[in-house]
Amino acid sequence: MRSLEQSSVTMCGSKSRSLVFLGLVCNSLEMVFSSSTGFSMSIYDVTSRSIYLRWPKFSGAFTYRITATAVNTLGHSLQAHFSGITFTGTLTSLIPNTVYVIQAEAIDTNGIILAETQIMQSTAPDIPVIDQAYSKLSNSITVEWRAVPGATSYLLSAQDGDSCIETTVTNSPGTVMGLKPATSYRITIRSINAGGKSQPSPFRKARTVLAAPVLSVSSPSCDSIAVSWKAVYMAAGFSVSLMRSDGLGRMLKQNTTNTSFVFTNLDPGTLYTIKAYAWNANGLPGDDFTYNQRTSPQAPVDVQVLFNSGALRAVVSWMPAEGALTYTVTASSGLLKLKCNTSSASCVVLPLQCGSEYSVFVTAHNDAGSSKPTDAVSLKTIPCAPGNISIEEEEPGNLLVSWSSVNFGHYYVVFVKSDDGLEVHCNTSHTQCHFQSECGFTYFISVFAYNKAGQSPLGDVFNYTTAPCCPSDFHAALVTSDTVEVTWAPVRGAELYETKAAEGSSAVLCNDTATACTLSALRCNTLYNITVYSFSEARGSNTSCTSKYVATAPCSPEIKNISKEALSVVTVHWQSNNEEATYTVTARGEAGLWHCTSSGNSCTLVNLPCGSAFSVSAIARSPIGQSLPSYSVPLETAPCCPNDLTLTQVTQSVTNISWSAGMGAQTYVTVLESSKGWAKCHTLQNYCLLGCIACGTTYTVSLRAISETGLTSSCTYQGYSSSACCPSGVKLYRIGNNGIRVYWRASAEAKSYNTDLHGSKGNFTCTPSPGQSYCDITEIPCGDVYTVVVSPVTDKEPKLTFCPKKIYSVTCSGSSVGMVIYRGKNNAEHV
Repeated sequence: MRSLEQSSVTMCGSKSRSLVFLGLVCNSLEMVFSSSTGFSMSIYDVTSRSIYLRWPKFSGAFTYRITATAVNTLGHSLQAHFSGITFTGTLTSLIPNTVYVIQAEAIDTNGIILAETQIMQSTAPDIPVIDQAYSKLSNSITVEWRAVPGATSYLLSAQDGDSCIETTVTNSPGTVMGLKPATSYRITIRSINAGGKSQPSPFRKARTVLAAPVLSVSSPSCDSIAVSWKAVYMAAGFSVSLMRSDGLGRMLKQNTTNTSFVFTNLDPGTLYTIKAYAWNANGLPGDDFTYNQRTSPQAPVDVQVLFNSGALRAVVSWMPAEGALTYTVTASSGLLKLKCNTSSASCVVLPLQCGSEYSVFVTAHNDAGSSKPTDAVSLKTIPCAPGNISIEEEEPGNLLVSWSSVNFGHYYVVFVKSDDGLEVHCNTSHTQCHFQSECGFTYFISVFAYNKAGQSPLGDVFNYTTAPCCPSDFHAALVTSDTVEVTWAPVRGAELYETKAAEGSSAVLCNDTATACTLSALRCNTLYNITVYSFSEARGSNTSCTSKYVATAPCSPEIKNISKEALSVVTVHWQSNNEEATYTVTARGEAGLWHCTSSGNSCTLVNLPCGSAFSVSAIARSPIGQSLPSYSVPLETAPCCPNDLTLTQVTQSVTNISWSAGMGAQTYVTVLESSKGWAKCHTLQNYCLLGCIACGTTYTVSLRAISETGLTSSCTYQGYSSSACCPSGVKLYRIGNNGIRVYWRASAEAKSYNTDLHGSKGNFTCTPSPGQSYCDITEIPCGDVYTVVVSPVTDKEPKLTFCPKKIYSVTCSGSSVGMVIYRGKNNAEHV
């Protein structure tokens, strides 16, 4: 901000010429060049009576002659001469607001005009004269002047030391804004037209008026308003006035040199308008400040309190107070305070407490503040519900109800209602009552206190239950070896039944709200004394009920182990704990059921199928009943051997072996074994490939079927002989004109071979005598490519297809067989 103020200071001094120049450049600057010589002239400033010119140096010029001729004024012409080394000039004594034709001529030493140019330019309007300058507001000064012919606008300037503020107006009067309060300024004015600005007028001094005091207003009471403000620069005193905003009444005014004042004896809750201004030592008033303030309201009158005993609340009403916007009702009882805020003339205070006395008062509020509270109104509420209620059964059939006294309680009523709907009551000023009772009933008891305000709220409702009756008869039936089901008829007053089965010092209990109970934690093969008791939470159980004796069934046997006697025979062993019981063992599986029975501690299961899983359990039977089954023991027989097994030779060293599925088997291990070695595979499938098979060899074949749990069955099958070995070193030779000989190295196992040649011109086969290692084909077309295969021949096997195939080219020499060329192996068909 400081840098901005410094820049505005420079605008008022040197600014005038630069602004004029810039205005001329933007609006009326003209430069005219001679069309033949390039001589030019320009204007860089214009005032009311002067025009400022500049031109460039012209070669050969000794002097320059400038002539200005008024366009609309006859006989007014002005001429000036400048030396050849001068390139700027000023034409003065011109007529304000007049258009001139200005001609410039470059002249040599002989007086000959070398070049000339001309331009048209208007002078600025005449200098205005300030009639008066005055301040009505603390931040502005208004200036009045007589209009200047030809002026289109005016520039007002207010200077305070180094600072200057300017503004442009179109006519008189004009106002300079943004000034400082109580400050003296030098005021000047300049007229403006399209040609430029006039010189500043003679200055006038004017001072801005004082700033307005900024008020802080409040209403300390319902009939007063306090006004305060901060000191104002150059103020000699202050004037504060107050009047009702609705125009009623008279205005109150106070002149003071202080910075605060209190208006009293005002109307409560009324809106007032306060106006204040400061004056200087000459008594000149400054800006004024206006503020609207309402006085705080008067306390409400005619406060009424209506108590609602059922809802424990009070409706408080009053006469509205003038100017009050809201009201607050306060109900105070000791440290407890309840408040209700409203904009109407009534309010509901809740929740009130029973057995209390409240002081109720009302306060009015508006934006100025609050009134004084009204005089307190006393309110007594209904008594609280009696507490510490106790119920005693002094002797069977007689109940005593007692309680504690309560505040503001004048008398009490006790209501006793039995669960069959019958109700009696007792009215007393004491704190206890007596009632007759019967067994097996539940009584609901409530106590109320009363006073003039009404009945106390409902307190806790107590219930008292007399001892329940004993079940008259019950039936006990054996369900399982360790479970007895007991049933009986319901009795009055019983919330719960307890069934007890006692044997020696131990007992089994069953609690249920139903009239049946299942005793399932009994010991098997035991005699129990069973009793059913009725029970209520309030009074406990009735112990006068009769009992019955009930025996349980035999105990479940416990299988100790299962021994395998043979492939399909197992013996089951258990622990016998019932002398009169017989035992039945059952093996249960997908293959069916197998049983055995014994009165001892073991029996044997026979003819169990292979590859099967069983669940083995045992039960005991006696005249009393049957035991629960024993825990099941899993039994698994060894898996079955596959019925079918097939071996197929895939290549000379690879054999595929497959078999049918074996019942109960998960994985299989197959082994081919000979004197030359063995091959083995372990698989989840029912087939596998065995590699590293020696050709022309006899193998023994074995298979192991393995179950999921690791049980194994070893299976043996018929022996297997691998195919004879393929020959090696197969070659082709030319014999004769059209013959070919196929040669090979025979293997030790093979005796006979079969030779096949396949070409595009024909297929050829030859079978040599046993023991020979070559074969001749006498007539074969030349000029073809042949695939040659030599495979051993046996009586037991079909023709082998996996021996290697070699490719030969048979060329022609004329019409005869030429060269035989080896081309490599044919792997496309090799498996």
